[in-house]
Amino acid sequence: MSDHISASVADGVGHVTLDRPQALNALSYEMILELTAIFELWRNDSEVGVVVLDGAGERGFCAGGDIRELYTYASNDDHAEARQFFRAEYRLDAMIERYPKPVVALMDGITMGGGIGLAGHASIRIVTERSRIAMPETRIGFTPDVGGSWLLAKAPGELGVHLALNSRTMDAADAIHAGFADSFVPSERLPHVIQALAERADPGSPAEIVMLFDETPGPSALALARDWVDACYSAPTVGEIIERLRAFAEGRATAHLESAPSSSFPQHPLDPGATAYAAAAADELETLSPTALTVTLESVRRARTLRSLEDALEQEFRLVSWFIEQHDLREGIRAQVIDKDRNPRWNPSTLAEVDPGLAARVIDEARFDPVWPA
Repeated sequence: MSDHISASVADGVGHVTLDRPQALNALSYEMILELTAIFELWRNDSEVGVVVLDGAGERGFCAGGDIRELYTYASNDDHAEARQFFRAEYRLDAMIERYPKPVVALMDGITMGGGIGLAGHASIRIVTERSRIAMPETRIGFTPDVGGSWLLAKAPGELGVHLALNSRTMDAADAIHAGFADSFVPSERLPHVIQALAERADPGSPAEIVMLFDETPGPSALALARDWVDACYSAPTVGEIIERLRAFAEGRATAHLESAPSSSFPQHPLDPGATAYAAAAADELETLSPTALTVTLESVRRARTLRSLEDALEQEFRLVSWFIEQHDLREGIRAQVIDKDRNPRWNPSTLAEVDPGLAARVIDEARFDPVWPA
């Protein structure tokens, strides 16, 4: 076992921890392979009845894939190696969803990107008051993957499109409302959950045991915003989404916005008002990669028509295999992570310059061996 993964079995509980707290437990290729080996080993181990998956430290479960590793792949034209990374990661994510034993994921703290791939497909997903959940890929000129498009597509109404395009961060209440989590447990009680799972007595199932600790996290700002988000983000293109957000923010009535008056969005400590938030959302979209936004919108909407997580992962694989070769991904990581100047220079720089047929073409074109060979 490496220094970045720890695993143990006791009292019927297989406990695996991402142990890279200095990097917010970001996933390296080596970590993905080791996690895969552990889940394979425990699949038929009679000593393991339930698996608990968590992260070391108090700051987060997993901030995502190792962005610097991805940047190295992209910058050095190691595209084949990058595809191997994604294939291995996606197979692990799908394995967790179909695992024959309950997997309890503790999404305490920051859980983003690749962390969603691990925890978001587990059978029992727990969030806490410290949870910050997001698919933030558009901020680096990329697109939601690791089955993120599958989860986003299932979110109520157009909330998934909003979460995807704006890379919005969810708290516990939002994550449960959007379908990214199942239960809210205060962080101080997580050790008691693990203890109860080890001491469980039949016929109590792991899900029933977790419910004993489940509390109500409070109102969801996403739920409160549903009317105007649906009205704005149902537009057919990103450009038209921005136009509707501007119209709503400025109080201009349109047929699409009549059902979403600003009074339908009560005051919230993180969102001072619906119109202000809509204006900020429009401003934000205009700073992000036009290419990433266009492809992401198509990806989430296509995912609504797919039959399984594996189908969504295959679709995402075609997208990420294309993105790894593109300027905007390298530039986005450079601006946000490497140089940290927060001033990416996208190419093309405007939505109008993006080929309208690009997203469909990239999604439909299978240039490389798939994640799961036929």
